[in-house]
Amino acid sequence: MSFDHSKYVAFPPIKKTNRRWPDQVIEKAPTWCAVDLRDGNQALVKPMTVAQKQRMFDLLVKLGFKEIEIGFPAASQPDFDFCRKLIEEQRIPEGVTIQVLTQAREELIERTFEALKGVSRAVVHVYNSTSTVQRQQVFGMDRAGIREIAVNGATLVRDIARGFPDTDWTFEYSPESFTGTELDFAAEVIDAVNDVWRPDNGQKVVINLPATVEMATPNVFADQVEWICDHIRYREHISISVHTHNDRGCAVAAAELAVMAGADRVEGTLMGNGERTGNMDLVTMAMNLYSQGIDPELDLSGMAEIADVVEACTEIQTHPRHPYAGELVFTAFSGSHQDAIRKCLAQREPGRAWNVAYLPIDPSDLGRRYEEVVRINSQSGKGGVAYVLERDYGISLPRWLQIEFSKLVQREAERNGGEMGPDAIHELFRTHYLDVQRDWELTSYDFHRDDQGVHAEVRVGEKGTVLSGQGLGVVEAVVQGLGRQLGVSVAVEAYDEFALGEGTAANALACIRVVSGEQVSSAAALAEDTASATVQALLTAVSKLEQVGHVGNEADEAAEALVS
Repeated sequence: MSFDHSKYVAFPPIKKTNRRWPDQVIEKAPTWCAVDLRDGNQALVKPMTVAQKQRMFDLLVKLGFKEIEIGFPAASQPDFDFCRKLIEEQRIPEGVTIQVLTQAREELIERTFEALKGVSRAVVHVYNSTSTVQRQQVFGMDRAGIREIAVNGATLVRDIARGFPDTDWTFEYSPESFTGTELDFAAEVIDAVNDVWRPDNGQKVVINLPATVEMATPNVFADQVEWICDHIRYREHISISVHTHNDRGCAVAAAELAVMAGADRVEGTLMGNGERTGNMDLVTMAMNLYSQGIDPELDLSGMAEIADVVEACTEIQTHPRHPYAGELVFTAFSGSHQDAIRKCLAQREPGRAWNVAYLPIDPSDLGRRYEEVVRINSQSGKGGVAYVLERDYGISLPRWLQIEFSKLVQREAERNGGEMGPDAIHELFRTHYLDVQRDWELTSYDFHRDDQGVHAEVRVGEKGTVLSGQGLGVVEAVVQGLGRQLGVSVAVEAYDEFALGEGTAANALACIRVVSGEQVSSAAALAEDTASATVQALLTAVSKLEQVGHVGNEADEAAEALVS
C-alpha cells in the first residue's frame, strides 16, 4: 500500500517530571504580534499589493495590535517599498511598533536596516534554522556551525543598530524549526545570541520559539517551552514568544498551552492564514480569552469588517464554520438546540453573566444579530420554527401548533432539500393557517351575555350568512350556530389567543384546532381584537373540513330543509 503509516516515527515526548504548566490558568492576554503582512503574505498565491498591505495594516492598528510584522524588506522589493512608505508618510501611530524579518546573513541584515532608516521604534527579527533535519540534510553543518551563524547574525544586528541611536530597537531571535531541535542545543544557541545582545544590560530582546512545522501534540510543545524557560540564561530580562503553525490542526491549542508554560508573547495571523495549513489564528485565541472573561486587549467587535478586509486582502474566503467569524458559527439548525436557545434567551436578564445554551458568547458582542442564530432546515424542530415566527413577525404559537407547524416546515424543507428562510416559513404559515376563503370571511358579529350565557350572531361571507347560537362562551356559541345553520358538528380540541404588541391598538392572534368525526383541522387568525381573531380562526378551521362546502350553499340548503 502507498498509504503506509509504518514509515513515520512518533515524536518523542519530553522527559520532564516537574512540569508545572498543567496547573496554570491564563489570567491575562499575552503580547500579540500580527504577522499577516509577512508570514501570511508569503503564503498567498497572489501576494498583497501595497494598497492591500496598507488596508490590512490599518485594520490591525484599529483592532489594537501594538506589534505588527510588516514584511521581509531585504528579500522583497514590495516589502521594502511598503516599509519605506509607512516610515516616510508617518503612517505608524504612536505606540505601535513595526517588526521586520531577516535571515542571519550579512547582506540581508544590512538591507533590513536600510529599510528601517528613520523609524522611531522597530523590532529586528533575525533567524536561522537549528533543527536536526535542517542541519544534516539541508545545510550539512554541525552544531557549532549553526551556532556560529546565529552569533554572527546577532553581532551584526547589534553593531548596525548602534549607528541609529535615535531609534528604539528591540532584537528578536528565532531558532527556526524549534520543535525539531534538540532542547539542549536550542538553549545553547539562544544563550549564545543573548551573550551578544546582553538583555541584562537593558537591551530589549524577544526570543521566539517557532513551531515552524507542528510535529507533536500541544502538550509536548508546552513541555518544550517550559523546559526552555527553565534552562536558558537571562530569562527574567527577555520576552519569550511563540509562533505556532497548524499542520496538525492544533496551533491555537499549542499557543494557549505555551502561554500556560511561560510564554509572554504570541505571533499569529487574523483567521489563521499562513503556510500549508496556516498560522495560529489570532482571532480565535483572542476570542477564547474573551469567552473566559479575560480582556484580550483587542477590539474584535466588528467581526464582519475583519472578515471583509481579510478576504479582500488575501482573496481567501472565510470558512462558514470558522470560530467566531464564520457565517454559521452562531447558527442552530438542530431542533433541540433551537428550542434551548429560544428558552434561554427568553429568560435572560440584562446585566447577568452570559449563560445561554449552545452559545458560548453573545453574538451581539461581535456585531452579529440573533436573526442569524436560528435557521431552519429539515433537521429543525418546533422551537426553531416558533423562534423565527416570533422574532421576525411577532407571531407567538402555542406548543400544540408549534409541533404541528414544524412538521409542515420539515416536509417542505425535505422537499426543497435546503434551508428555509423566514419569508418562506411565514408564507407557509399564512397559506396553511391564516388564509381565509371569501365565503368564510367574518364580516360582523354581535355578542351579549345574560343569565343563560353568551348569545352570538355572526355574519359571514359576501352573502352575509348569519350564524346564531348560544353557549357558555363565544366559541361555544359560534359552534352551536355552525351546527344549527350549517349542520356542521365540531368539537374544539385546542384554543389559544395572544395579544401582539402593546396598547389598545395591539393586534390579536387566535389559534384553534377543531375535530369533526375523524377529521382534524387547525387555523389561526390575526385581527384588531381577540373576539374577531377567535371567531375567524374558528371559521377558517371549519372551512377546511372536507364535508363542508360554501357557506352560502350550505345556508340555502339548510333554509330549504326548514321550509320543507
